[in-house]
Amino acid sequence: MYKVLLILIGGLVSIVAIANRPSNENLPDDTISDVALIEDSIQESEQEMREVKVIIGDETYTLQLENNQTATEFFNLLPKEFLMNELNGNEKFAYLDEPLTSNPYNPKQIEKGDVMLYGDNCLVIFYKSFATSYSYTKIGHLDNLEHIGNENITVKFEK
Repeated sequence: MYKVLLILIGGLVSIVAIANRPSNENLPDDTISDVALIEDSIQESEQEMREVKVIIGDETYTLQLENNQTATEFFNLLPKEFLMNELNGNEKFAYLDEPLTSNPYNPKQIEKGDVMLYGDNCLVIFYKSFATSYSYTKIGHLDNLEHIGNENITVKFEK
């Protein structure tokens, strides 16, 4: 009973503190401007972290990362270059040196340009769309991915 009372009092104190904090309308204009610049800078940094430069042969693509732990861990490995092996006429794969957090699900449909993690250490780039019964963790998507051939390729991922 004593713990419950302490939790309730703590919650009320937090609500009162939030309700009494000053709003932006009480701040000088230059402070509001500084806050806006900081917020913009944070958004730009987050956006940069959500994009990865991918170089395949002479072509450069942008990988839009998912907002998940796997994508963040993959981003933190970069820069990295992989020799990616051809498989099934629709994908390239390479094994990572270390496992990543995975949360696999069956997407039912793979889209051309999807970048996925199979298991916890197999990076896959799909260059054709097709139905699937396999489960993956999505890392991101490559926009405007061209056909990248039926042979093994080198792929560079850069921040």
